[in-house]
Amino acid sequence: MDPQQQQQMAAILGPDAAPFESLLSQLMMSSNEQRSHAESLFNLCRDHQPDALAQKLASVLHSSPALDLRAMSALLLRKLLTYRGAASSDAEPDTSYIWPRLSPVSQSSLKSLLLSALHREPDRSVTKKLSDGVSALASTLLPDNAWPELLPFLFQAVSAADSPRLQESALLIFSQLAYYLADDKSFVGHHLPTLHSILLNALSHPTAADVRISALSASVNLITALELASDRDRLADLLPAMMRTLTESLNAGQEASAQEALELLIELAGAEPRFLRRQLADVVGAMLQIAEADGLEEGTRHLAIEFMITLTEARERAPGMMRKLPQFVGRLFAVLMRMLLDIEDDPAWHTAEVQDEDAGETSNYGVAQECLDRLSIALGGNTIVPVASELLPAYLAAPEWQKHHAALITLAQIAEGCSKVMIKNLEQVVNMVLNSFQDPHPRVRWAAINAIGQLSTDLGPELQVQYHQRVLPALALAMDDFQNPRVQAMLIFYFMQAHAASAVLNFCENCTPDILAPYLDGIISKLLVLLQNGKQMVQEGALTALASVADSSQENFQKYYDAVMPYLKVILVNANDKSNRMLRAKAMECISLVGMAVGKEKFRDDAKQVMEVLMSLQGSQMETDDPTTSYMLQAWARLCKCLGQDFLPYMSVVMPPLLQSAQLKPDVTVTSADSDDDIEDSDDESIETITLGDKRIGIRTSVLEEKATACNMLCCYADELKEGFYPWIDQVAPTMVPLLKFYFHEEVRKAAVSAMPELLRSAKLAVEKGLAQGRDESYIKQLSHYIIPAMVEALQREPETEICASMLDSLNECLELAGTLLTEEQVRSIVDQIKHVITASAARKKERAERTKAEDFDAEEGEMLKEENEEEEEVFDKVGDCLGTLIKTFKASFLPFFDELSIYITPMLGKDKTPEERRIAICIFDDVAEHCQGAALRYFDSYLPFLLEACNDENADVRQAAVYGVGICAEFGGSVFRPLVGEALSRLNNVIRHPDALQSDNVMAYDNAVSALGKICQFHRESIDATQVFPAWLNCLPLKGDIIEAKLVHEQLCSMLERSDRDLLGPNNQHLPKIISVFAEVLCAGKDLATEQTASRMINLLRQMQQTLPPSVLASTWSALQPQQQLALQSMLSS
Repeated sequence: MDPQQQQQMAAILGPDAAPFESLLSQLMMSSNEQRSHAESLFNLCRDHQPDALAQKLASVLHSSPALDLRAMSALLLRKLLTYRGAASSDAEPDTSYIWPRLSPVSQSSLKSLLLSALHREPDRSVTKKLSDGVSALASTLLPDNAWPELLPFLFQAVSAADSPRLQESALLIFSQLAYYLADDKSFVGHHLPTLHSILLNALSHPTAADVRISALSASVNLITALELASDRDRLADLLPAMMRTLTESLNAGQEASAQEALELLIELAGAEPRFLRRQLADVVGAMLQIAEADGLEEGTRHLAIEFMITLTEARERAPGMMRKLPQFVGRLFAVLMRMLLDIEDDPAWHTAEVQDEDAGETSNYGVAQECLDRLSIALGGNTIVPVASELLPAYLAAPEWQKHHAALITLAQIAEGCSKVMIKNLEQVVNMVLNSFQDPHPRVRWAAINAIGQLSTDLGPELQVQYHQRVLPALALAMDDFQNPRVQAMLIFYFMQAHAASAVLNFCENCTPDILAPYLDGIISKLLVLLQNGKQMVQEGALTALASVADSSQENFQKYYDAVMPYLKVILVNANDKSNRMLRAKAMECISLVGMAVGKEKFRDDAKQVMEVLMSLQGSQMETDDPTTSYMLQAWARLCKCLGQDFLPYMSVVMPPLLQSAQLKPDVTVTSADSDDDIEDSDDESIETITLGDKRIGIRTSVLEEKATACNMLCCYADELKEGFYPWIDQVAPTMVPLLKFYFHEEVRKAAVSAMPELLRSAKLAVEKGLAQGRDESYIKQLSHYIIPAMVEALQREPETEICASMLDSLNECLELAGTLLTEEQVRSIVDQIKHVITASAARKKERAERTKAEDFDAEEGEMLKEENEEEEEVFDKVGDCLGTLIKTFKASFLPFFDELSIYITPMLGKDKTPEERRIAICIFDDVAEHCQGAALRYFDSYLPFLLEACNDENADVRQAAVYGVGICAEFGGSVFRPLVGEALSRLNNVIRHPDALQSDNVMAYDNAVSALGKICQFHRESIDATQVFPAWLNCLPLKGDIIEAKLVHEQLCSMLERSDRDLLGPNNQHLPKIISVFAEVLCAGKDLATEQTASRMINLLRQMQQTLPPSVLASTWSALQPQQQLALQSMLSS
């Protein structure tokens, strides 16, 4: 600090008040230069003289007549007294929090002055800032009981009937401290009754709405902060008074206060919906009345609707509660459909030159759309579809176009949440939509097309399979809707596929090439006509449609290639000006999808020209909002998929900008939640805001989407090019590995997860094929030691169950690729993480099981919980895969780890577990028995009883895993298995002899049971009646369901015959005709049922039999075969 700064600081903090007040004034100036200078001086005072600074601020707050100075002092004190958490060890100390640096005298003085100022301050805006400051300081002092004067002051202040402003301040502080107070057991025990009484009085304040609202805020925060339901129940009688706060504000025409009350009640509905249960009908009835009141402001009605939607979405805390409320769903649904009528026939909508498909839509319309979607997802089809079925026909029969439009929009919005029920009523749904294709109003026709697009996604593929013969011709006919260019453009837009970034799936997405083939001539000819239309919007739609048709029809598109590609290239080359950027981008998308559909040979000649155009674009300067960038990233990747290794020469052009996009930093703005700098005021629609605690976070989503696209493309290149991607690994790995923990965007994390095994595979192939510039296995080891620990660490923190399953899947691939390069320390960390994953999954399932005990739990909720639990089964399945890989890789040396894990896995064998959990646990033991062989014998006593019992499980997949395990134990169990041979035969016989054994659901279990029976024949012949068991086994052959087991069993049969096994052949070779019949079936099935080596051995055995068997035996055996088998065998034997 220089002498001049010292002098300025001395003056500011000196006895004269003027310099300090001047500094405060400068801090409020709009001029950046003056304000910046003042901030530097203020920070100097803060860092070097915190006691004096605090005293000065308190003094201004206490005695300055200037309102703006008092307000500024209160704001600055709040910032100085807010503890922001402990800094990391290597971070700079936080000098903005001055409390620990104040002397005890200053601390005591400041606490007194703050409370005194709160008592004296006449202005409400200043007291609110003061209350924030007191709350900030108290939140750090109360846990240590370092401000004993505060609570008595607050209790006294909140009871000061003569000072509503002081009451409001005290209640605001209680509100902000609720979470600290609720954690204090002694406070809850001693003071909760007093606080309850105070809140009840304040909620009923006769004159001051501000007091009632602050009491509502304190009540909501306290209720949501209390951990025990019994403590919350002690506050239950506050609810009528809390609701009166809302109704009195409305009755007094104070809608701003009513909206504050509604926002607080929405918080309560989301956090503690069960608190509302006892008076649910009254509360929801009041909200419905508000929503239905056309005379109220839209904002008020929207908040009442939001309250109800929030309650329906609070499934985890109050499952099924809202479905049981009489008339609720019908009334809310009717309100939302009426709001959809609030749409104007804006002339701007009717011109395709104006890219504004939302023209004429109001805020009511937008809220209704969103809420119908959320309501249907939250409550499900069994609740929503009956209500919709009552309202939709009436809307469609009405004369007003707005009602037709609303009905179609409703259908589209509820389809996602009601898909299972709507699929059962497809005929009715399709009729409603297709009848509207002929509506006289273009906006209704557009809504019908929009509905088909959405229904194709949500009700596919059933919609496509059952109704393509009605829907596709109707869509093709509607393409002639030249009355309205927007309908035409939107039709083809939704008829096919919106661009990949918005991921809107559509009719063609779920169409197989066979379904689409009969319609291709008509569709493509119409699209080519539209492509020559002068309206850009129509051309863009046609390009999107062509792209999707090509993608869905695959090789069937080849016959149209020569007609389509010239148009596409013309657009790509000539659409150069700014207004045509999206048209050019769509042409890129279309060309790349057409190329993928028709394949490299057909596309090769045009590909070179297209790539040259893309390379020249890549080298040009593009504006940040140019859609070309995103489309080009995806087009390059598709071209790579099409051309394969021929794409390698272009990688040096593609990769630098792709890496740049993948390395984009998230554009995040963090402000205080109560800051005047409101991120949400920004006009930029690409910024999303979330509030976390006292922070408001703004994130620019466009940056995240570009990053996600780039990461997906990197993964695509590594997957497609394999060892050809090697030169880029050293740049891509350090970019992608940290993104395993990129919590701003799920798609980025998913791409990073998928990329890990691809990078490792690329490196391994490059080393094995000598393409790694002299690097050897140590490079693979180094890379796997970088990737695998990072994946394990990311798994620990992954919040999404679906991504957790994907991570385990990718980790398993990495383990397979790394093999024995893994160190013991890495195996230890993987095993520890697997324990964590199983424990966390079990905890989530336990929490769901608790939800089933709720009084409102119903069948619909049970269906939703079942789906959530299926995600957990997917996680456990991937855990099983990882353990299987570790067992196969390290064999007996992994068993000490398996011993640790067995306490997590053994419970999964219990009958209280799902079939899938039992199957996976059995498979893990099967792997141990198979790959650890003799070392695994010590587990047989524990696991074999489970296996034998599971052989007759109701679930076919469990039976398959169990009988496979019995076969493994028979093969490697020796004397340990011998005493159980009899029971094993009985269990296997039950599977094999079951009347439905060969049905598709059961055939895998049957084949594995037959295989196990064969192993008992082979390894425990002395313990069985061979004359009975061998023929029984032979009569089950050939196997045709489980191809892997079939090949092994048929090889075993071959080996037995080569040894002239007497038990197999039977007395006088009586089983020989059956053996020859099995050989014939196996050989006629081609490569499916036997390896080439086994097939060759079978043919040699048949040739030997031709020479050694008596002609009469041979002739009778031969005649028993089917004619086509005789011909096929004659051909094989003679060649």
